[in-house]
Amino acid sequence: QVQLVESGGDLVQAGGSLRLSCAASASIFSFNTMGWHRQASGKQRELVAAITSAGATNYADSVKGRFTISRDNAKNTVYLQMNSLKPEDTAVYYCNARISWVDGRKRDYWGQGTQVTVSS
Repeated sequence: QVQLVESGGDLVQAGGSLRLSCAASASIFSFNTMGWHRQASGKQRELVAAITSAGATNYADSVKGRFTISRDNAKNTVYLQMNSLKPEDTAVYYCNARISWVDGRKRDYWGQGTQVTVSS
């Protein structure tokens, strides 16, 4: 069973920065895509950023230019660098790892989440 362990969540003032880490118990080459999602209180979980095994990235419009996703294959870790944080970035951030098959099947693994709170 794959385990994903997030860390780095904290309370920060608006305009500040945080770096989230997601350490996987398996080689991250095993996954087609790894990403960060977030869920604010009373809202649905949403994709924040994702990175493929080839290094291609995509971001939610709300975080483009402020957040950067990266991966360290040697450490089996994915990072989310968050700059210029806003109160609306407050949420529980979840790490996701996805395996995709050519027949369309997908398998998702999730971490336990890490709280990010941005004060105004």
